[in-house]
Amino acid sequence: MALPIPNTASDPPRALSAAEALTPFIASTYTSSDINCYINGRKTVLSNPNPHWTLLDFIRAQPNLKGTKLGCGEGGCGACTVVLQVPDARSDKRRIKHLAVNACLFPLVGIDGKHVITIEGIGSVDRPHPLQERIAKLHGSQCGFCTPGIVMSLYALVRNSYDPESKKFHLSERDIELEGHLDGNLCRCTGYKPILQAAKTFIIEDLKGQLAEEPKGELRGTEDLKMEKEVAELARKSGKASNMSCGRPGGCCRDGPARSDSSSSDSKSTASTPPTEPASTSDDEHIPAIIEVKEKPEQDPSVSGTAYSKPMKSKEDASGATEIKTETSLDAPTAGSKHGIPQVHFQEYIPDTEVIFPFSLWKYEPRPLCYGSEKKIWFRPTTLEQLVELKDAYPSAKLVGGASEVQVEVRFKNSDFAVSVYVSDVQELKRTTIPSDAELESAKELVIAANTPLTELEAICKEVYAKLGKRALVLEALRKQLRYFAGRQIRNVASLAGNIATASPISDANPVLMASGTTLEAVNKTKGTIDLPMLKFFVAYRTTTLPPDAILSRIRIPLPEAGTREVLKAYKQAKRKDDDIAIVTAAFRVRLDSQDVVEDVCLVYGGMAPTTKESPKAKNALIGKSWFSSNTLDAGLAALLEDFDLPYGVPGGMADYRKTLTLSLFFRFWHESAAELGHKDVDSQAIDEIHRGISTGDRDNYNPTEQRVVGKQVPHLSALKQCTGEAEYIDDMPRFERELFGGLVLSAKAHANIISVDWEPALEMPGVVGYIDKNSISKEANIWGSIKKDEPFFADGKVLHHGQVIGMVYAESALEAQAAARAVKVVYEELPVILTIDEAIEANSFFVHGKNLKKGLAIDDKMDEAFAQCDRVFEGQTRMGGQEHFYLETNAALVIPSGEDGHMEVWSSTQNCMETQEFVSQVTGVPSNRINARVKRMGGGFGGKESRSVPFACYLAIAAKKEKRPMRLMLNRDEDMLLSGQRHPIQARWKVGVTKEGKLHALEADIYDNAGFSQDMSGAVMDRCITHFDNSYETPNVYLRGHVCRTNIHSNTAFRGFGAPQGMYFAETLMYNIAEGMGVDVDELRLKNLYKVGEWTPFFQKIDDDWHVPLLLHQLKRSADYEKRKAAVADFNAKNRWKKRGICIIPSKFGLSFATALHLNQAGAYVKVYADGSVLLHHGGTEMGQGLYTKMCQICAQELGTPLDSIFTHDSSTYQIANASPTAASSGSDLNGMAVKNACDQINERLAPLREKMGKDASFRDIVHAAYLDRINLAANGFWKMPRVGYTWGDTNLETVKPMYYYFTQGAACSEVEVDLLTGDHTVLRSDIMMDTGNSINPAIDYGQIEGAFIQGQGLFTLEETLWTRNGQLFTKGPGTYKIPGFSDIPQVFNASMLRYDNEGNKLNWNHLRSVQSSKGIGEPPLFLGSSVFFALREAVKDARRMNGKSVGGGRGQGAWKLDSPATAERLRLAVGDDLVRRAEVRRKEGEQGFLVAVA
Repeated sequence: MALPIPNTASDPPRALSAAEALTPFIASTYTSSDINCYINGRKTVLSNPNPHWTLLDFIRAQPNLKGTKLGCGEGGCGACTVVLQVPDARSDKRRIKHLAVNACLFPLVGIDGKHVITIEGIGSVDRPHPLQERIAKLHGSQCGFCTPGIVMSLYALVRNSYDPESKKFHLSERDIELEGHLDGNLCRCTGYKPILQAAKTFIIEDLKGQLAEEPKGELRGTEDLKMEKEVAELARKSGKASNMSCGRPGGCCRDGPARSDSSSSDSKSTASTPPTEPASTSDDEHIPAIIEVKEKPEQDPSVSGTAYSKPMKSKEDASGATEIKTETSLDAPTAGSKHGIPQVHFQEYIPDTEVIFPFSLWKYEPRPLCYGSEKKIWFRPTTLEQLVELKDAYPSAKLVGGASEVQVEVRFKNSDFAVSVYVSDVQELKRTTIPSDAELESAKELVIAANTPLTELEAICKEVYAKLGKRALVLEALRKQLRYFAGRQIRNVASLAGNIATASPISDANPVLMASGTTLEAVNKTKGTIDLPMLKFFVAYRTTTLPPDAILSRIRIPLPEAGTREVLKAYKQAKRKDDDIAIVTAAFRVRLDSQDVVEDVCLVYGGMAPTTKESPKAKNALIGKSWFSSNTLDAGLAALLEDFDLPYGVPGGMADYRKTLTLSLFFRFWHESAAELGHKDVDSQAIDEIHRGISTGDRDNYNPTEQRVVGKQVPHLSALKQCTGEAEYIDDMPRFERELFGGLVLSAKAHANIISVDWEPALEMPGVVGYIDKNSISKEANIWGSIKKDEPFFADGKVLHHGQVIGMVYAESALEAQAAARAVKVVYEELPVILTIDEAIEANSFFVHGKNLKKGLAIDDKMDEAFAQCDRVFEGQTRMGGQEHFYLETNAALVIPSGEDGHMEVWSSTQNCMETQEFVSQVTGVPSNRINARVKRMGGGFGGKESRSVPFACYLAIAAKKEKRPMRLMLNRDEDMLLSGQRHPIQARWKVGVTKEGKLHALEADIYDNAGFSQDMSGAVMDRCITHFDNSYETPNVYLRGHVCRTNIHSNTAFRGFGAPQGMYFAETLMYNIAEGMGVDVDELRLKNLYKVGEWTPFFQKIDDDWHVPLLLHQLKRSADYEKRKAAVADFNAKNRWKKRGICIIPSKFGLSFATALHLNQAGAYVKVYADGSVLLHHGGTEMGQGLYTKMCQICAQELGTPLDSIFTHDSSTYQIANASPTAASSGSDLNGMAVKNACDQINERLAPLREKMGKDASFRDIVHAAYLDRINLAANGFWKMPRVGYTWGDTNLETVKPMYYYFTQGAACSEVEVDLLTGDHTVLRSDIMMDTGNSINPAIDYGQIEGAFIQGQGLFTLEETLWTRNGQLFTKGPGTYKIPGFSDIPQVFNASMLRYDNEGNKLNWNHLRSVQSSKGIGEPPLFLGSSVFFALREAVKDARRMNGKSVGGGRGQGAWKLDSPATAERLRLAVGDDLVRRAEVRRKEGEQGFLVAVA
């Protein structure tokens, strides 16, 4: 076969060109261009495929394989996870293994000879895999975009654990949670708890009787066991003695008489349907759902199993309604409930029914492959000899293994590796043989095949360490580093050779190999084998001594002789424990003689220099010294400071923290090595790192107000489809004929004049059809904005932020469009940038806002008098960083022009169909009635798709109108983070006065949010921020001023909470500052200042009888055993120097409504009842995972008296509901639910005479059949507008002022944390949440919102940090640099409950709310409660500061301290204030600036 060979710019001088060097090999060796594989059991041959494709590109190009998603493109989120089924080369039996891999990274050539299993291959809605069914029925899927990837990771784990001979599973809860099998998967919606529960109960229930007993002597760290025991104790304390059914399959001694609470036969079920009779229960206990595995799962007839009448034309009279044409059932039906407790039934799991390994692949003989185009070519050698020949002929060829580094460079750094060689099928490079036990005893080294997958290497290290013990400490250190390197999907295919050869200065493994004295073996054609010592391997940034024509073949790791007094340990500190790149990584080795004198020492660090680097001065300072002397420790610390003296502006930032870690990690090693060597006088607290146990947690699933349909824990109606990959998102929609793809041209500068834009290089590229820019629409049309119209669709003469859209190229494929967009040449004239709030204040750069709140003396501008009346006054400045939405589905849109009348179908991943319709209408010049904006579901939204989704639909509409062809666009993750904005960074400069008794008396503050380059909704966010600045506390005199800063960052926007979390964060910060300043208990201070019924907020809304915060705090303190645990925390801290704990309980009060955007507080619905008894429901809300469609269908079914599965919602569409408000402000259920009820009321009124005539036993199907024959209108248009609300800014008259909010959703949370003072790492030991949700429409969905919001809030306040470079480039624009919480970040004990009773045990009533079904909005309110983790961390650090003699006083001035949000590991560690921090302090020289900027 002859292929065109690309000429590359990287060809060395005087070398052969790529074509000259490689053509002979294509003719002689690489004669095949066919990839032979199986996809979901079907044989597939790919002949000369697109060389630019990854495995994901190929999968998603297939018409029926859309379940595998693109989430990030860099292997950081797991949405693209598929499983490769391959023979297990390490097994001496004919076994297969299942490798979860990131399809977005995996080279397509790598599937040759393998079986690829996607989510579609393991089950469907009709026949789901038990894992899919479990996750769906146990509410583990909300938006569903991440779900297929999570299912596939679990699937690989389960399949690998099965022994076909014994027919037993070697699987435990520990494997699910603690061995890193899910650390490569992210979920932004659920809070992870229900996913873990589904996976664990699968083991406990489905595999019961099929589990092999764990070996007694399994190697487990004592710290792991200690932590698991401690977490189990916490879990035990959180449990309550129950007088309810234990939920034992088959029945419990406490069960009442057998009856179904779900079998109501009433055809009309109103909102006042009697609730399920409650059993006697303590208000503290949490009641779990009843779970059973059955051969034939039952379903609740009130929600599933509807029969429908035959077609009308086949009937002659009313009796025809009894003839059945079809039946339906929910995808994941519930089995009903028992005494208000949900029952869940699951199908039995039969391992023998799993997907088998294709027989023909056992006999498959791999052949050398070559395929490509004139731009790029791939080679796949099968032997080391072939690889050496290839590399000798063309040294510039890029070797690719797992592609975790290469594909990131291709996608995000625009690298073009024209000649790529896939090396992972060369068996000589990947097969490591473990010596026999006898050979190991005398072995001086362990030889690792360089391309051994890291997962295998983990297992090898564990096995050899178990046999050799302390002789193999190097292997245990390596295993520890590998365990936290990337995600399991990457570890399954990545290798040490790749890790070493990329020469990353923050490699996790390289320090271990250097410290151990490892030698690399390389091979090339001219010299054969070459030895390369690791200590001399790295010569400069990303530069090594590996010859360009050589391949790493083996890695020789030395093992000390038996009896040698040598210790080697490794450490890593990152922003997040799992799947994160290191900030600093280190490995240390010391060897002592018999007198404890240092014979040899090697201290190696990553993250402290352009290369992984040994510390020579520390080595010189330590050799010959007595190791156990504190003087030796001090000498080592001093020498390290000389070797690693970072400047303030060091690339990567965090100079102080990195230097502190350098000392802290060595300090820990010194103590740990002493313990390993048997030294008795060791502070063991300095050794222990943060460890997790297996997480537990309860939901209180008992619902005393459950009705026939409403109040039932029905799974999300799309959950099973999401679990099987059948749920369709925008980019999953089938391709249209002549469809084109957009690629955005984005500004590379943050603030600049545009001198010129050259489109010609793009237009000359293959597949490119055209482009649009500012000249494609009128100047008047080139402007938009959600509230103020101040933002151009296309930059016009000037760019105002990094990533601003200049234009869009469109082409025949997405890859061609993206490549063309990068080819556009833009010349800029750079201008000064304003990034931070402080810079905006200094430059007086603001948008006009001018709204404030005045109460008490502030109304008459007498705040000076108010403060004069105070006994104590405190002042301070508090900052809170932003937060990226990180929904898993990036913004996507699809526009289909009709060809006549200017009509367009506009599919958009949007929360706001009306705004999308309006602005598409504007840019296309047609009225709104010709634009049908639609969305079926989003893969998450959180406010980020309320306004920022609009431009993408508009770009496509402009291009579609121009070309008269369908247009599609889905943003890459980095593009989405550049363009979609984030939660507003906010700063408050405050002053608060109190009486000597601790009562709040006066509060004044200036609050600034960082709007970015345009206003978007920043003013409204500020409004909600200042109306939540009080949180739950009454202050008589208040003056709050809001300011909106104009800067050169992207336009910040709505995000779950919409300013309220920031406001409440400032309120709680004030409470801590007051408590610390006055020396009083903060909990007593809170209680003393809580609102009382009849008091007024700063916006003059009266606290009414719905005030439940005192109840929540009282009951949560009791159920969380708060006072006892608070004392235990104090006791722990008194006994521990290097770890501290903190505990905190905080309240929350969140206002529900669109506040002063009064016109948005309305909704419409359209209910159509068909003659067969089925119902089509439309409403103005959109589905983004929050379960709105499910709740609306429940309300409709409840009101009409029909089973739930008879209600169907297809999508949200402006052609069905006109002028719909955005789905936002937690008001989706309130507004749309009341509109649905209104429509149902109209239909019920029309059907009432027939119901009376036909009797109560008549089915809904019979009634509507009769109604049709009687010519009764069976369609109704419902509408509702929120009453009461209508606040006007500045109205302080108690007689005229209207409420801003319809009601308050209230809650409280208690969290306990533990902090490692040496690193700043922390874990959340336990969190308890209690929410006032009113009468929940669906408790399972509401619990999902509560837990998911809490974890999102926890991320906001602890982990998620958004950063910019000094020139205005967004630095945190993907999962590699921006970290959201993962599975291992959730509280180790995580309990959630809903307020049901008052403190005397009387059932509460919410009928006064006048909300749908007396429920409360729940999407946003729990998010702020994640700050309970932040404030618990603050308490822990405060205790550490006291111990270190540092001030803990709040406010400003000398001795004041503060901890701004987020409380990252860096901030926590530096706040400790110990001697190591002092010694590592980096002095800022004049003119020096930090490398990164936080813009709050």
